[in-house]
Amino acid sequence: MDTSSSPKSNAPKKSAASAKSEWNYHPPIPIDNNPLFSWPIRWRDTLTYYRDSWLVLSEGTIFVLLAMLSWHLLSPDMETAINLHWSWVGGIWLRNFLVLLVVAGVLHYYFFARKKQGTDLKYVSSFTSKGSRFLFNNQLLDNMFYALVSGVLIWSCFEVLMLWAMANGYVQVITFQDHPIWSIVALPLIYIWIAFHFYCVHRLLHLKFLYDRVHALHHRNIATGPFSGVSMHPVEHLFYFSSVLIHLIVPTHPVHIIFHLYSLSLGAVFGHTGFDALLVKNKKRLAIGHFHHQLHHRYFDCNYGSVDMPWDKWFGTFHDGSPNAMSQIRASRKL
Repeated sequence: MDTSSSPKSNAPKKSAASAKSEWNYHPPIPIDNNPLFSWPIRWRDTLTYYRDSWLVLSEGTIFVLLAMLSWHLLSPDMETAINLHWSWVGGIWLRNFLVLLVVAGVLHYYFFARKKQGTDLKYVSSFTSKGSRFLFNNQLLDNMFYALVSGVLIWSCFEVLMLWAMANGYVQVITFQDHPIWSIVALPLIYIWIAFHFYCVHRLLHLKFLYDRVHALHHRNIATGPFSGVSMHPVEHLFYFSSVLIHLIVPTHPVHIIFHLYSLSLGAVFGHTGFDALLVKNKKRLAIGHFHHQLHHRYFDCNYGSVDMPWDKWFGTFHDGSPNAMSQIRASRKL
């Protein structure tokens, strides 16, 4: 969802990582938003942005493939989904549980447990921590609990609701054969919608009443890890996954539903891993980090959305990683 890193660029040398003492590594600063929304539109940059999002190995292409496999191999058909039954409802929950456990678990094992990449391309040098602010006094176990127990349950409930509504004809279902262009265009548009919904919900969660009681749980993760992405209070999970309800009024296919939910859940896993990219033979092969959101975890009252839509820029909450942006943030705090 947040493609702030190019998967094709070469890995920077260590000297670049020390350019700012605040970070172990950061991508080129200032960071940018989706160039589609610049004016005048930067067409060349826009084509590069969407090429790197959809025509190479990326979060988007991975989630599309996973959604297609999940629908064809691990989901009930429409006839079965007409009636709620523990067999297929439980199957949806089990599939989502295993997908999250495997994806986040593999990333944690590679980057954190075995430290296969060391701190190369890691935004902050520290890894997961322990302390009384976490359940079980352990950040990893705390994050796994909230992600796998509350997160998977609420994510699965939304998916079950959408499949049941589609099966019963309460919402219109399309097919690729009948609507090939819309079926493809809907994928990047889902990212655009997620960016809008996330910005609105995130701003709401930073109101003091909700922050103190709900969102503070997620912000305990300063140095984030893969399981931190969906480690939220159950109320926040309700807000967060409600993004998928747009499909109640916009005709789509169940693959779009599953893709949308993977973009929310697994996208957060990728984005909170804390590494800008996966290195293979000293080259970036897969962009996984969301430095835009890492800035939010560091500075708190900025970057509420994602780079897919410039909501933060339009509403004055954008932090591009530069010293000037930091000065503006500090000045706004004094008002």
